[in-house]
Parts: sequence; C-alpha cells; structure tokens
Amino acid sequence: MSPAVITLLFLLAAVVLFVWEKIPLALTSMIVCVGLIVTGVLTPSQAFAGFVDTNVILFVAMFIVGGAFFETGMAEKVGGIVTRFAKSERQTIVAVMLVTGLMSGFLSNTGTAAVLIPVVIGIAAKSGYSRSRLLLPLVFAAAMGGNLSLIGAPGNMIAQSALQNIGLEFGFFEYALTGLPLLLLGIAYFALFGYKLLPDASKCVATETAFDEKPKTEDVEPWKQWASLIILVLSVLAMIFEKQIGIPLYVSGCIGAILLVLLGVMTEKQAYKSIDMQTIFLFGGTLALAKALEVSGAGTMIADAVIGLMGSNPSPLLLTFVIFMISCVLTNFMSNTATTALLVPIALSIATELGADPRAVLMATVIGGSCAYATPIGMPANTMVFGVGGYRFMDYVKAGLPLIAIAIVVNMILLPVFFPFFPA
Repeated sequence: MSPAVITLLFLLAAVVLFVWEKIPLALTSMIVCVGLIVTGVLTPSQAFAGFVDTNVILFVAMFIVGGAFFETGMAEKVGGIVTRFAKSERQTIVAVMLVTGLMSGFLSNTGTAAVLIPVVIGIAAKSGYSRSRLLLPLVFAAAMGGNLSLIGAPGNMIAQSALQNIGLEFGFFEYALTGLPLLLLGIAYFALFGYKLLPDASKCVATETAFDEKPKTEDVEPWKQWASLIILVLSVLAMIFEKQIGIPLYVSGCIGAILLVLLGVMTEKQAYKSIDMQTIFLFGGTLALAKALEVSGAGTMIADAVIGLMGSNPSPLLLTFVIFMISCVLTNFMSNTATTALLVPIALSIATELGADPRAVLMATVIGGSCAYATPIGMPANTMVFGVGGYRFMDYVKAGLPLIAIAIVVNMILLPVFFPFFPA
C-alpha cells in the first residue's frame, strides 16, 4: 500500500477509536504515532516532533502558570469578582465567552485559552457551577475570536503570506466581517439553547490534575497570591506584544513558569503536578497524524477528490461551500494551523484554475479551518481542557456540531456578500 492509503486507514482507525473511547484517547494517539513509524509513513524524528512542538511547550508552561494561579487561591478570588456580575450559569457562560472571544482576537487562541482556563476553574469553584459546563464554551469562543483580526490565529497569517506573494492582502479587521457575527451568534446560541448540550460534571470521568483538588489557601502568604496574578498578567502582555518584544509566546510562558518556581510561589513538585500529561500525549501523538496527512499526500488526495466532484464550472455558492467544508472537516482531525497550511496552496491553485478571486477562496479556507469544535484534537485549546474538564470525545461532538452548523449558515450568507468568488 502507498503511504497515502496507509495514512487514510490510520485516520479512519483513529476516528473510530476516538468515538468508541474504549481505549484512552492519549493511548490511541500514541498507537497511531508509533504505527506510522512501523509502517514507514513517517521517520521517528517526524513522528515524535510533535512532542517538542511549540504548542506543547506552551501547554507545559501555562499549566504551571495556571497551576500557581489556582494553587494560591487567586483564581477563586478573581472568579468571585466575575460571579458578582453573572448571577446565573447562563450569564456566566456569556461572560466567559465574551471575554475569551475578544481576547482571542488579539492574542493567539491557544494563548488565550491557556491564560483563562485557571480563571474559569476559579469561577466554577466560587460559583458552584460545573467547570465542564464552562470550559467548552471557553475554547469554542477562543476559536471564534481568532477570526476577529489578522493576528487572532496562525492560519490567518498563513493565508496573508500566501496573498502577499501574489500582490494582495487582507485588512487587519477583514476577518471580522464574518468572524464577529459568528462570535455573537455563537454566544447567543449557548445562552439560549447550547447550554443544554454541555456535559454535566457528574457524568464526566475527570483525570487527576492539579485542578481536581481544591487547594488549602488559608495559609498562603498574600504576596504569593499577588505574585501569581502579576506573573500571569505579565505573561499575557508579553504574548500580546510578542512581535514588538521579539519573544515567542511559548518562551514568555516558560519565563513565567520559571519565575514562579524561583520565587517560591510554588514548589517544583507542585509545578510538575500541574502539568496534564494526558494533554501532552494526546496532542503530541495526533500531530504525527497531521504530519502524515501532509507528507504522504493523503490530505491533498482528500481535498482533490472532493473538489473534483464539482466539475469544471462550479457555481460560486457551491465552490464556497465545498472549500469551506473541506477545511471544516479536516480541521477537526488535524490542527487548525496544519489544515490551513495544507489547504492554502491547494486553494490558490483552485482560484487560478477557475479564475476565482484568491482572497475569497482563502477566506473560505481559513474560516472553515477555524471550525474545530467537534473533537478534542482539532485545536490545541480543545485538547488543553479535555482532562481538566473530564470530557469524553462525544461531549465535543454534541456541543460542537450545532455550532459548526451555525458557522456554515453564517458563512454561506456572508462570505458570498463580502468575498464573492467571481466579483463583477
């Protein structure tokens, strides 16, 4: 069998095992990772490269920064401030999603989620609401908020770079033409109906993490609480001004984690305990599958096969729908960044061949690639909350699929208006 066929078989097996969930998701991802090596699709260095991916480094760093914020009791104090204004669970969901979405527009969606996860856990502890009903809205809002500006998500910049190579570009807030309506409708959906689909903590099987036991904060010195807050805020600011200061956001996270241990805000043992290893293995292992889809040509094979079904003269609306749906489906099994990186050159080729506007084709590709709501592996932030929220694979499917349906409707209305494939 060719590497592409083997990769597609592993993709199918991974989907089945993820949904079946008789084997832990992290173990499934490692089976796929090792299997791709044994079958010769990937070299060991390619397969295990995900474990030194910058997102994994960011995970580790922000688990520690978030752990300190939680362990000192500061997260619960901040949560108490929020709960004064949000008097019900639904109001709390709206507040969390609004803050997350707006932050994600200017900070990476992964960075935003990493920073806010301990805050939301603090809100849950203070309010008595289940964290499992707050964390999924958080990561969904982070994904939607990434489409508010050019810097909101890595995929946005990938498309921008491709456009600049042919003398075109997107404006800074041009993604918001469809991104802002989707964020607002997404928040309204969860406030009115979607909250009913969020899992109940009593039905979740949480893995043991630093956030599972309420810390004893009575004897915590006040300076440690304030230090955890200050370092968290400085880490956020460093991430926001990543380009200006020239320090990658994952390095800023590492600096914050190191300072917390050096200053004695948390012990080395507490720092290790705060790292959710299930997340690390799940994300690192599935990156091997994303790499295999790329290097074997399987991802291109999927895209080309679907596009070929449209014929030589597809209608603009059909073309928009197909491009959007290819991105939407792939992004739920690859990282959103990998999906965009894979499909951008294909999308440009389609635009050239059909005489379509490259900006319209790439916008549909990027927006579709951000709809990683239906699996815990589609976006790094989804993976980060998997363990601490005690989620199952199907929890993402139940809560995320209706949101994807909303995204399809919104974008099928707005994309042809703001970004017609064949402008007059």
